[in-house]
This record gives sequence, structure tokens and C-alpha cells, in this order.
Amino acid sequence: MNRQRSFIGFIVPGAIALLVIAIAGFYWFFAKSPANLIGSSSQPGAAIFVSKLSPVMVSFLANPDRLQALGREEELSKLKTSLFAKSGIDYKQDIQPWLGNEITLAITTLDIDRDLKNGQQPGYLLALSTQQPEKSREFVELLFSKRALAGANLAVEQYKGVKLISDNSQPERDLLAGAVVGESFVLLANDPKVLREAINNVQAPDLNLTSSPEYQKATKQLPKGGLAVAFLNLPIVAKWQGLELPEQLYNSQIISLALNPKGLLAETTFLTSSEIVPPSPPLSKPVGALQYIPASAGLAISGSNLSNLGNSDVAKLWKQATATIYGSKEDVVSRLAKPLADVQKRWGINFPEDIFSWVQGEYAIALLPEEQTTPHWIFVVEKSEAVEQGVTRLDAIASSNGLSINLLTIDKQKISAWTELTTATKKSDVKERASFSIETKVRGLHTTLGNYEIFTSDLETMDEILTTKDNAIIDNPNFKDSIAAIPLPNQGYIYLDWTKSQNLLERQVPILKLVEVLGKPFFNNLRSLTVSSYGTDTRSLKGGVFFKLNNS
Repeated sequence: MNRQRSFIGFIVPGAIALLVIAIAGFYWFFAKSPANLIGSSSQPGAAIFVSKLSPVMVSFLANPDRLQALGREEELSKLKTSLFAKSGIDYKQDIQPWLGNEITLAITTLDIDRDLKNGQQPGYLLALSTQQPEKSREFVELLFSKRALAGANLAVEQYKGVKLISDNSQPERDLLAGAVVGESFVLLANDPKVLREAINNVQAPDLNLTSSPEYQKATKQLPKGGLAVAFLNLPIVAKWQGLELPEQLYNSQIISLALNPKGLLAETTFLTSSEIVPPSPPLSKPVGALQYIPASAGLAISGSNLSNLGNSDVAKLWKQATATIYGSKEDVVSRLAKPLADVQKRWGINFPEDIFSWVQGEYAIALLPEEQTTPHWIFVVEKSEAVEQGVTRLDAIASSNGLSINLLTIDKQKISAWTELTTATKKSDVKERASFSIETKVRGLHTTLGNYEIFTSDLETMDEILTTKDNAIIDNPNFKDSIAAIPLPNQGYIYLDWTKSQNLLERQVPILKLVEVLGKPFFNNLRSLTVSSYGTDTRSLKGGVFFKLNNS
């Protein structure tokens, strides 16, 4: 039997969906009762059941019933009902009376029987905290009695003082094992072996996750009152994906989710045994280059010193993370910034060598989405002697690619334009004779404003920068609220306006459409997200993603 498939079909999608929708529901509940919207504990108690070799553990640290708020109760009720729909269990009657303040889902092992001949069969463990042990025991008995009535063959055993119930189902049915451990947790798994190992982990503390030095260091980074937390053992996650990483700097990652008056803040910390060197000194305020990015931008990236980016720990993290998560060297950011990648290919340049190497001061990069065409781009960099030399080099590259350098004037501002002359054929009234016209295409522009050199993709974008100086993104209320949620000092921001960039993102990253379906209530109310890196620990890299929601 494919136990991985059967367990997923029964419980895993519902549990994950419950976490996703519950997180979205917190936003709606926040305005009504902010004092009650904090996690009951900063750390998951179910970690004692999980092996230190587990690749991933995800915990939700609040009772789902606290999410029933104005306009969301119906959706949550449907979800909780569908979670156990195949089992004949009624959530309100059979689970709600005893369910406590923690739901933890873990992949406990990469292969239950450790037999490679029959393929990998990961072990899944779902731990539900209970506030009424007797009622939760009644639930487990009821759950398996219903399965027996449906034709399953039940097996009952006592294992180290714990009653384990499992079924020997037919191949077309779901395999399930369950137990109530002590006075605190109901455990459900896709194999009795998973439950036995969970009990072993409790009775031999050096086996469980709480004894892992990596986990102990990671949990120290957790904020108080977080709503959800996830821990990833990165080398084992990579092994799970069948990947051999050429370079592995970070050993583990912990993610927490907490409420903010303006939205949700997801913080993550990557831990390493090596010394981390930041790519540039931290910034105590947003860079001045943002004053030249229009508020219409859908994506804006800002910071300082691109010259060391390729060798920085941030870059190493990105390579490791994208290979681990996506199983490919091609990362999502490359897809999002495809207009810039197209420029690199068309001109035959290498961004790190030909541009980033001379950007040692402030910078800002932005995309202005268009519905029907390729997004326009903006690149702003603080002037220096190295920048002047870099611009001269770009002019030389443009000339070598057959482009002309022409001076233009827009609103009394002198602009240098890289242009290309092309011919267009027109029909002629004279038989067998054609007429030609010469067209000038702008391939890029740059100009100096204040202490910054500004590069754009086209005349319209440059004109917007020059004529809308009082409508910069740095003055946009939504942007200001978003960066206010990010601690200072930091390494700069990646800001994505979801409402303006949704169509672009869906075209470049098709899997997002599936993600949106799974988290529809959340994405329907997502206004923007902001990413930043911060923290001063030399053995960890800390950052956060702030999700700003509509009407917040």
C-alpha cells in the first residue's frame, strides 16, 4: 500500500488548509478582539514527539475556534467539517469539545520501513493538543469504530503504557493509526511505526527535536505570542528532495507568524555554524534612491552596495534555498525580474561584473507593470567615481552592440539615450517598388538627478520620474506602513504591490495560481508584501516578510 498517498488523502491536506485559512482568518478577527489573538505558547509542545532528524515540523499555536469572526465563520466551519468528512466524524460534536491550542504536523522520517526497494514512504504525524483527555480518548475510539464498521480490520496494542489503535485497511482505503498520549495530545499517523517512534522520542529525550542544539538555538529567535511556527532541518529537506547541494552554508531554518496592527509579520531565521558577514553595513533609514521610484511601481528593491552581493551570505542562502525548495537553480526572482534578464541577454552583459561591481552606495530597482506589454524598469544608483566609470563602460557596451548615444531633453532635463535605427517597409503605388522609412527605437536611457544616476527602459518611464516628483513610492502610505513593520536597522527592502503585480506574477510563476486557490481568503485581501533582512547575530541570518492586508 502507498501509505504516503493514503495518509495525505485523509488528513494532511485538511490540516495544511486549516493552517492557511486560519492565518487568513486572524486578520478579520484582529479588529474585534486584538487582545485574544496571540499564540498560547511560543514553542510547540508536540516537538517532544518529533525526531531530531525530522525534515520539517509545522505548528499552529491557537484554537481554530478563536478564528470565527465576522464574515469568516461559514468558511472555517466548512473547512473543519471537510477535514474529517471521509471518516464520518463531526467536528463540532466530536472534536471541538476537547481540542486545545496546538495543531502540529510533522514529517517524522523520510522512509518508514527504510527499504529503498519499495520507494520512499515518509512518516506523517499529526498532533492535536487536548484540554479534556477523556473526551479525546472517546474521539479516538469513535474514529476507529467507524472505520471498523466500514470494513477496516483493527489492531490494538499496548506500547510502553500507551494504547495504539490502527487498521489493516484494504489497498483502496486509508491507513491510519492513533493514540492518546498522557493528558496532552492526540496523535494520528500513517503507520503504527510512526506512533511507536513518537513514544520512544518522549521516553528518550535525547532522540526528540527539543534536544537538538540547532532547534534550541532556533527557538530562541521566536517572538512571544506567535500564531504559528515551522522548523526545517535544511540538509534533510535537501535529501528528501533528492538533491546534493554544491554548497551548504545554513543548517536549519525557523519561521514564525505574528500579528501586527497593519497585517501579518512572518519572521525567519537561518542558522549556521560559520561566521556570517553582511553584504553591506545595515541601514538606519530607507535609501534616498527611493525618491525617484514612482508610486505606480509594482516591484521595488532597495539597499546599498551591490558590489559584494554575489559573494555574500545572502546570495549563498538564496542559492541553497532555491535549490532546496524548488529543486532547481532557476529561482522565482529571476522569473519576476525577467525584463532585466532580457536586457542582460540582449546587450550581452553580465550584471554582477558590468553593473553590480561598481554600485557601492545606495540603489533602487523597480518594475512598473503593464497589462499587455513587458513591464518597464528603473535603476537608480548613488553617484560616485566608480559609477561614472561604470556609465562610461555601459556606453561603450551599447556602442559595441550597434546602438547610438544621443542627447535628448525632457522637461529641461538632459537625457542620454541608447537608440537603434531600424527600417520599415511601406507599400508603394509604383509597381515592384517599395519605400522605406527609418525608425528610432530607444533601448535605454540615463540621466543625473541630484546625487543619483537614473536608468530607465523607455521615454515614458523617464518622463513619469521627472514629472511626478511628488508622487514617489517613499511617500506612498501603503509603502510607509509596510516598511514601518520591518525592524531597523536592516539591509533594505523588497516591496511587492500584490494588486498591481498579480497578473505579472501569475504569468511568470504559474504555480502561484494553485497557491491562490488554496489560500483564497488570504490572497483576496492581500495588499502588498515586504521582505527585508535584519539582525546582528553573526551565526544567523534573520529576516521577515510583512503582509499588508486590505483595510488595515
